Amino acid sequence: MRTDLKVTGIDFLKSRNSGLHHTDAYNIKNLVVRRGQAFQLRLSFSRELKGADKLVLHFGIGEKPMKVRGTLMSLNPRHEKDVSGWQISIVKNSGKECLLSVTSSPSAPVGKYTLNVKTGTNIYKPENDAVYLLFNPWCEGDVVFLADEAQRKEYVLNDTGCIYVGSAYSIHSRPWNFGQFEELILDTCMYLLDKSKPKLSNRKDPVFVSRAMSALVNSNDDSGVLLGNWSGNYNSGTSPMDWIGSVAILQQYYKTKKPVCYGQCWVFAGVLTTVMRCLGIPSRCVSNFNSAHDTEENLRVDIYLNEFGEKLNRMSFDSIWNFHVWNDVWMKRADLPEGFDGWQAIDSTPQEQSQGIFQCGPCPLKAIREGDVYLPFDSKFVYAEVNADKVYWVVKKVNGKDKYTRISTETRGIGMNISTKAVGQDKREDITAQYKFPEGSKEERRAMQKASSFIHPLGMTPRASFSSSGPMDEVASKPRVLHEEVSKTGLQLEITNKAALYPGSPLELAIMVKTSAPGSWTINLAGSCQLQSYTGKVEASLGYVKETVKLEGKSEMQIPLKIAADAYMKTLASVEDEVLVHVTAIAEVQGTDDKLTKETTMSFEYPPITVQMPETAKLNKEFTCAFIFKNKLNMPLDNCKLLVEGLGLFKMATFDEGDVKPGRIIKSEIICTPTRLGEKKIVAKLTSTEVKGISVEKTITITA
Repeated sequence: MRTDLKVTGIDFLKSRNSGLHHTDAYNIKNLVVRRGQAFQLRLSFSRELKGADKLVLHFGIGEKPMKVRGTLMSLNPRHEKDVSGWQISIVKNSGKECLLSVTSSPSAPVGKYTLNVKTGTNIYKPENDAVYLLFNPWCEGDVVFLADEAQRKEYVLNDTGCIYVGSAYSIHSRPWNFGQFEELILDTCMYLLDKSKPKLSNRKDPVFVSRAMSALVNSNDDSGVLLGNWSGNYNSGTSPMDWIGSVAILQQYYKTKKPVCYGQCWVFAGVLTTVMRCLGIPSRCVSNFNSAHDTEENLRVDIYLNEFGEKLNRMSFDSIWNFHVWNDVWMKRADLPEGFDGWQAIDSTPQEQSQGIFQCGPCPLKAIREGDVYLPFDSKFVYAEVNADKVYWVVKKVNGKDKYTRISTETRGIGMNISTKAVGQDKREDITAQYKFPEGSKEERRAMQKASSFIHPLGMTPRASFSSSGPMDEVASKPRVLHEEVSKTGLQLEITNKAALYPGSPLELAIMVKTSAPGSWTINLAGSCQLQSYTGKVEASLGYVKETVKLEGKSEMQIPLKIAADAYMKTLASVEDEVLVHVTAIAEVQGTDDKLTKETTMSFEYPPITVQMPETAKLNKEFTCAFIFKNKLNMPLDNCKLLVEGLGLFKMATFDEGDVKPGRIIKSEIICTPTRLGEKKIVAKLTSTEVKGISVEKTITITA
């Protein structure tokens, strides 16, 4: 009589499988594999497996796995194919061991699968039975397939990177640790997938998954990961400027299941990149400079200035952010007409609701570029972020009422220098051409007209947040497509800084006025300097010039605008955000219709942090890393904190450095023990009451 066949053990062959599936970096005991690609399991039996023995493997996902829902796969190695598109075969059967090869469907739901093995009436459940199944950019059958290996390395496997911030004319990079392979990060992503309560069939679809994650990375509707805060007061949490990566945020969220305080756009984008890469969807952070937030879908942002050229904060619901960071994810769009595969924009910063929830995308870059803004999801909103017009109005009191005069319309200032980290190198790649045709080209105008036909622009009436009953000046009816008016005088404005802007020193700025047409011209010039946060919110007005300039023919004149350090020092210390220097100039030529507005935003410059460490180190052998900072500014830096993190080298650490007087040098050291091979990055950031973020990164190679 034959004894019952029993399974006595399963070897998940973790190191072999995870190497082939590019999942060996995940810091987790379980097997992590990618869909549509074979992995092997070794089963041990109580006796040899015979031809008549029954053997079935069950892979189940969700609370009650069922075959009819496609959430339970019953795989019999003796039948060729399962209806679900999964495959199983016996590779080798010898003695009491059997080597099996399992290939999941390239469109299987992504998530945690439980495994049990049925032999006759016996069911074997292994310990640590969860197998994590991810999207697979290496598999041609998967809709997230990405053909280029260097791009897969960057957009799926790179766990460090940088996010571009600043302003259109002074872009700098902020290092960011994505850390998608660190402890608990994969489990956090699985928790978020469960929390999004999708039908399990939706979990196969990166369109649904990326949209759901864009909603869950902010906490607005669903107690998601991060609470946004732009108030300038972060006492009850962590200032958005103090994060240097996603790991601490996601780990804290997973442990408390409560939103983490606080995020702003680059933090949301950094965390969303981590979540996408962790799940296997290729992703990148995208920074758009002069990003429009158009609340009314009319492709227009109104900017209100007083007679000194100072921006009036409270007049408009629309805003222009110096930069805004969102994400692109890579996928085929089977849900759309042909031709919209590839990069799709998604955004987890809560700005506008979409289908009643703060979520945004995925929206094909091609739809934005071509003006196909009828396509889902949120294409009108993203289109406006990179294409809106800026309309400048001057507001003056006339007989006690506000009178609005339209000064100028700028059609090229929004959506500049769209940036992401280059593939395989620490350089900025400009991807503006993936979002829009060259400004002023035939294609751009055609795309603009197409987009405008789906977006109903209102008349050219200034739209203040209170309705104005005052007289209106120059109310035009149909503003699209606006052409820059050719001026009689060839009037031009340029704003420059004579020296680098160091906090604690005077700001030496200048406005250059130029004319190029023959004749005598008298020009009324107003120029103002304000401090603003990156969302365009004015934090302080520092000073202005108002002059009448006389120019003959082709000539130019420079008007200095100097701001003493005392004028802005208090604001620097009182605002918890990084502030930028914003200069606006208005020129009007007397006796003509020539009016012009020019604005520019500049960043302060800071002394650097120096990192001292060897270029290479050995696995599991300690080395020392030192961080040195000299305060070269003309002012003390109060409450200095140094934040450091090195994935695979040491856990995040904070050094309290106290107050650092001018000329003082501080040095902090950390002992590193490398636990992973390859190139590793150390990131450091110094924050203080006055200066919000001086950061540095340095690479070290770990060898065996």
